[in-house]
Amino acid sequence: MGSLAWVALGGALGSVARYATVRGVASVLGEQQPWGTLAVNVLGSFAIGVITAFLVRKFADHEAARVFLVTGFLGGYTTFSAFSLDVFNLMQRGENATAITYALGSVLLSLAAVFVGYALIARSMA
Repeated sequence: MGSLAWVALGGALGSVARYATVRGVASVLGEQQPWGTLAVNVLGSFAIGVITAFLVRKFADHEAARVFLVTGFLGGYTTFSAFSLDVFNLMQRGENATAITYALGSVLLSLAAVFVGYALIARSMA
């Protein structure tokens, strides 16, 4: 199977996983605020750190695994375009403090998750 097919398969599965995560979080925390999108962005950032560290250390020559997992699955799973729309919608509703808190929290937690995920795998494989 070629790279494009691996990306497409990963993207389809990642999109389904994103939908399931967002719906699951909404069923617990409610749909009023975009907590599902925040969860997807943080979990996706953690996963990209873990997967990248693992692939670099164990499967550097496995292009199919990289394009399936990172480009496909995580590309379909993470939702920064949806995140941007969530911030916009919060601001349109006049919830500026929530919008700013949500935007800063999403970026900072997602960045931290990449570092933690990468470090977790890098240390365990050292």
